Amino acid sequence: MTPSSSSAMVWPVEQVAGTGPLLLLCDHASAAVPPDIDLGIASALLTRHIAVDIGAAALTRAMAQRLAAPALLACVSRLVIDLNRPTDHPGLIPCISDGHVIPGNADADRLARIARFHTPYHRAIAAQVRAQRPVLIAAIHSFTPALESGSLPRPWPVAILSNRDRRAADRALALLRADGLLVGDNEPYSGRALNMTLNRHGEGNGIASLSIEVRNDGIDDDAGVARWADRLAATLTAIINALALM
Repeated sequence: MTPSSSSAMVWPVEQVAGTGPLLLLCDHASAAVPPDIDLGIASALLTRHIAVDIGAAALTRAMAQRLAAPALLACVSRLVIDLNRPTDHPGLIPCISDGHVIPGNADADRLARIARFHTPYHRAIAAQVRAQRPVLIAAIHSFTPALESGSLPRPWPVAILSNRDRRAADRALALLRADGLLVGDNEPYSGRALNMTLNRHGEGNGIASLSIEVRNDGIDDDAGVARWADRLAATLTAIINALALM
């Protein structure tokens, strides 16, 4: 899938125009590596989950279209810099990811990458939040059926992550489980630990938020993206309606 005609690309952010009470974010939407950055890895690794949340960008755009919602998608690989990490996090510029060494990051200029990618991405989100004042912020991610480096299989087709503000997360869990789905709650990662974007722009502003993680074997083709976009659009609509009554 390609960006919609209502998208604007301003490195390092793709902005999808929309209105309404929902803001969609996708921190790991792209495997792009600028030509002046050499990660020292085989190009095949850029097609794997260590470089990009497979299916997440397509799912975000499809949901934005269904809900006429604005969306912001990052346009740089997390192997260059992980935009969902605080700037002092040791994994911000990874030197190893799921067992793969990223030698080009060993001597990376940390401050330069923060200024080039991290700061403008979060500045764009902050500007959108100020202008829109959304009722709900939803971050869209994907996860692998299992880690390459070895782990137990991850049985959840979808999971909901959150930190301390559970207003949206608890509703999402109830709605998806009512559909008969096995839904992870802060699985396979905990939103108490890996939630920088929503901590800053959601909880930090008193805005209800949640991260939706879809197992990437469910959104690796157009049909899967469409199915999940329909289901999650309905879920987010119900959450927004409930929040409006609070």
